[in-house]
Amino acid sequence: MTQIDKTKPVMVTGANGYVASWLVKRLLDEGITVHAAVRNPDNEQKIKHLKDAAANSKGEIKFFKADLLSPGSYKAAMEGCELVYHTASPFTIEVKDPQKELIEPAVQGTANVLNSAKEVASVKRVVVTSSCAAIYTDAIDTVNAPGGKLTEEVWNTTASLAYQPYSYSKTLAEKKAWEIAEGQSQWDLVTLNPPGIFGPPLNPHNTTSESMNILKMLGGGDMKMGAPKLGIGVVDVRDVAEAHYRAGFTPAAQGRYITAAHNTNFLEMGTVLLPKYGDQFPLPKKALPKWLLMLVGPMANKLFSRKFLRNNVNVPWKADNSKIKKELGMTFKPLKETMEDGFQVLVDEGILKAK
Repeated sequence: MTQIDKTKPVMVTGANGYVASWLVKRLLDEGITVHAAVRNPDNEQKIKHLKDAAANSKGEIKFFKADLLSPGSYKAAMEGCELVYHTASPFTIEVKDPQKELIEPAVQGTANVLNSAKEVASVKRVVVTSSCAAIYTDAIDTVNAPGGKLTEEVWNTTASLAYQPYSYSKTLAEKKAWEIAEGQSQWDLVTLNPPGIFGPPLNPHNTTSESMNILKMLGGGDMKMGAPKLGIGVVDVRDVAEAHYRAGFTPAAQGRYITAAHNTNFLEMGTVLLPKYGDQFPLPKKALPKWLLMLVGPMANKLFSRKFLRNNVNVPWKADNSKIKKELGMTFKPLKETMEDGFQVLVDEGILKAK
């Protein structure tokens, strides 16, 4: 049981990120002082939304310069903190050199933050943002998992440097986190494992995340002939932030938590938007047949290899979220609300234009 003192500062790595921004806001609203570690504290465009959140809250924010690949650079931000959130990690699908662009920053960055936590005496708990990608690679893995669904006991064994290197990087990074945690007794480790995170960014000008790219594909006409029934899990970014908050401040929190709200697929994600946006945007209304995808998919998009399509299209994605509901008392926003709120940001920012 780890009791965290709310009068002490809390550190967040990658504090201006998609999930971290909402987490920082949640901490500030609680009146907590946040030590926000970011790559460039002088980049006003990337931190203004956090300053605004602080100005409208009971809390206080202090910015620190730190980098995943710079050993010891998080120590200054960690001093005096009992609770450390490590959310910073590269999330990009299209990479030229997966070892350099994904594996090294994910694994070395995790080691950098957690090794510093061993050297800062105040730290009592570290919460790491892992991913369902550390549990599975393809939807077929959820079908093949014990009981036909993902649980916290399952680890990803199907990703590699050559196939789905992003999932591989998350698996190696989380394993590294547990390895470091088990080698010390000063603090405990909790990991959160969300699937696809959707919903509005706190910084509306930051619309470059992979989830926003999927919304652009759904609403921009890329899928007007139909969407693949590609099985994925979805959770709202605001719920992920809340789950982080609870994982930090619930004394009995322990181990991994699957932070998934909905077992869904691309077609359903598109069709829940139809009632509100169907008249103005070329949203998908029907499923693209798998045989057609197998034929044209690999040519249209190099990410859609035949193996990927075979393992994910028309394959249901299933995860068990009972642990986080029971132990952290989490409830989740409806899929429609998450999708609409994320989509609306793209409309408001003029990125998606009504026809």
